[in-house]
Amino acid sequence: MAQISDYLDESDTMVWLDLCAPQQDELRTVSDELGLEALAIEDAVSRHERAKLDRYPGHLFLNAYDVRLDSGSGRLLTSEVSAFVTERAVVTVRQDPDFDVDELTRRWDADQRLAGHGVAYLLHGLLDMVVDRHFAAVQDMDGKLEDLEDLLFDERTPDRTMQRYSFQLRKSLVLLRRVVLPMREIVNTLMRRDLDIVPEAMAPFYQDVYDHVLRATEWTESLRDLVTTIQETRIALQGNRLNEVMKKVTSWAAIIAVPTAVTGFYGMNVPYPGFDQEWGVLTSVVVLIVTGVGLWVVFKRRDWL
Repeated sequence: MAQISDYLDESDTMVWLDLCAPQQDELRTVSDELGLEALAIEDAVSRHERAKLDRYPGHLFLNAYDVRLDSGSGRLLTSEVSAFVTERAVVTVRQDPDFDVDELTRRWDADQRLAGHGVAYLLHGLLDMVVDRHFAAVQDMDGKLEDLEDLLFDERTPDRTMQRYSFQLRKSLVLLRRVVLPMREIVNTLMRRDLDIVPEAMAPFYQDVYDHVLRATEWTESLRDLVTTIQETRIALQGNRLNEVMKKVTSWAAIIAVPTAVTGFYGMNVPYPGFDQEWGVLTSVVVLIVTGVGLWVVFKRRDWL
């Protein structure tokens, strides 16, 4: 790291330095070599900084998030990555090893035609990878929400399980929006001509990244509406199921009430028609059966049972 300035003395050289969970002395060395602002250094080592692009004299500071959706639990996993961008150097800082640096280098090596544009080329590869991962996470989230829609109408799915899964997806979607939406402003700011970061030849490639950001943003917003619709549908279905249960309980209660009334009448300790006679017992049994079956038929036709 102490030799960064030596490499930068060569006119045809650009530098990329990757730091994983750096120590204070390492950051101090890089800061001295590249003239980085102390406030930017503090943001680079701080956890849970928002996605942003800050301008400082002599360099830019970028903070973004790599994301991926766990298919089993529906939890969104994030990896924070920061980047210092100078005229001829890019320094990436990450606090955990989950950020796939190998994938980033493969992207740079896959198309080296634009490598002559230096920092703009390196920065484009980083942004393109992050935005593509955002888009993949949004796509996975859409698939999970479609699965959740199917579970809504599956009576075999326990309600508690669906509630827990739905809550986790809503929580992941909130986090996904938090890291996806600021990328639109970041890429749009980099494309401004007054920054002189993106040369004319690289402008179409940054525009392509910006288009992907817009698609991911719009898709994320539509998913939020879809989550709201699923939640409202779930509540409506619960209300309908409760009404069905209440209709059945009420219908059976009415059927049971008639035999109760008949047996209660014939159980009185006073003389009545058929008292102490066999035909009186038969009459009560016939009344019980006829009224019970009659009520069952009526409720069945009305779909109350």
